[in-house]
Amino acid sequence: MKIYFIRHGETDWNKVRKLQGKSDIPLNAFGIHLAEETGKGLKGIQFDAAYTSPLTRAKETARLVLGDRKVTLIEDERLEEMGFGIYEGLCCKEDHLKIPDPEFLNFFHAPEKYHAPEGGETFAELLRRTGDFLESLKKEEFEAKQTILVSTHGAALCAILSHIKGHTLSQFWGNGVQKNCAVTIAVLENGEYRIEEEGITYYQDEVKPW
Repeated sequence: MKIYFIRHGETDWNKVRKLQGKSDIPLNAFGIHLAEETGKGLKGIQFDAAYTSPLTRAKETARLVLGDRKVTLIEDERLEEMGFGIYEGLCCKEDHLKIPDPEFLNFFHAPEKYHAPEGGETFAELLRRTGDFLESLKKEEFEAKQTILVSTHGAALCAILSHIKGHTLSQFWGNGVQKNCAVTIAVLENGEYRIEEEGITYYQDEVKPW
């Protein structure tokens, strides 16, 4: 089985580095464009199934990538972004930080020391549900050569890649948060995941790393 993992397109909150988490923010015009260009780049791929986070920005991205393919889009809460509770909507850019707790920056620099804010989610909780999603794919009765699309979010995708790579929590961010609409291709074979390509973009636009 081949799996195309994609991070959603840009939102207005992405542009100003606001924590989105489980806040349901739609794609902006540029985000729609990135998803459409990614769809063109993947037009030769015959997807047999597609999974998405229930959040609008991920669903919109998946629909735009799939285009007119007759593929049912399956919503799965395990693919939602990490929740940030009372800090959602606040700027997390280090030179313009609006989060009252300076130790929040452990989220980026020392995830093993991170403490979730009120109403937020821990790394352990995020890793548990994304790992459960990966295990559930192994149990689906897909044919060996089928191809799957999975539309998710920055931190959630890092969690998925951490599972596949066998990273420790301190290594959680790996190569960093992928750009909007970047695609990672993985293969599931004999019950094991293997990454073929990571962070591919199918557009010519300049998108700064998160």
